[in-house]
Amino acid sequence: MVIGLAIMVVGSLLFIPAATTANYSFFLDALFVLGTGLTILQTASNPYLVHVGPKETAAVRISIMGIVNKCAGVLVPILFTTFVLSGMSDFSEEHLASLDAIARAAQIEELSSHLISPYIYMAIVLTGLIVLVKYSHLPELHIEEEKSEVENTKGILHYPQAILGAVALFSYVGVEVIAADTIGLYGSGIGVEHFASLTSYTMVCMVIGYIIGTVAIPRYLTQKTALTASAIAGSLCILGVVMSSTTSTSIAELIWGWSGILVIPNSITFVALMGLSHALVWPSIWPLALEGLGKYTAQGSALLIMGIAGGALLPLLFGAVAQSFDDMQLAYWVALPCYLFILFYALKGHKMRSWK
Repeated sequence: MVIGLAIMVVGSLLFIPAATTANYSFFLDALFVLGTGLTILQTASNPYLVHVGPKETAAVRISIMGIVNKCAGVLVPILFTTFVLSGMSDFSEEHLASLDAIARAAQIEELSSHLISPYIYMAIVLTGLIVLVKYSHLPELHIEEEKSEVENTKGILHYPQAILGAVALFSYVGVEVIAADTIGLYGSGIGVEHFASLTSYTMVCMVIGYIIGTVAIPRYLTQKTALTASAIAGSLCILGVVMSSTTSTSIAELIWGWSGILVIPNSITFVALMGLSHALVWPSIWPLALEGLGKYTAQGSALLIMGIAGGALLPLLFGAVAQSFDDMQLAYWVALPCYLFILFYALKGHKMRSWK
């Protein structure tokens, strides 16, 4: 975890020369280093959360991490917009095009300089986290010394629960990104006036889902049951998205209309509710996929983290389908096989200990 945080500090500091030179490739390099550190951090922290306490409550610990994660996902863009992007009207493409070369270069340099301070602050905060983690009283786990359920010397690829878990996470992250990142564009396409704020509906639903997980697991729900319920609920949401009205707001009026929060069309409501339905997938899969890996736990964790690639690839498929049929509502069918695979993993895949 310390190494991952340290690499993230380096990545944050690389934004300073990137901003100074205003070179796009430097920004990509900085993002790559930052992402590398984050990957190592995730690879170490998720199995740590699974094994630091009873496995029956592992999903609760990961859900708490998810609540913090999603709250940061809501707050940080607001802070970034307030402190960095304020007064950006002078940097619009149209305005820059109207300037001569010297004035345009000066404006671009000023814009780039706005990015330096936030990443310096990020580096300072991450350095503080390094100190906290390094010198905290967190126990050092020796997972590699534990024996696996089935002695296997052939490597991680011979553990179906881990391989299928990675595919399930690939599916989950794909639908998570689709639900969060397409809802605004979908709302814009069907004429929702406040389409720019629709992502917050999905994020709030996910936070509610995480809260449910912290309360209900394992007191009322096992991790397997939570995963099964999430997959079924997600599948029903997809049916709701593609089959419900794009004009009626009856469902939103029933659920939160009394609160004064702006209501949205039924089809959009089901996209937002996808966030609630799949919130417990990530925290439920981790303990199920890592169970019984023994010395291969670290490799299994790295494999599961690779499942995040679903968030990069499945939205591309969603976009291709939407363009092919010129209908974004129909494109949400792409998510149904993902939920069905998660259901398979919940019912059978996580219990498999061999490919035979």
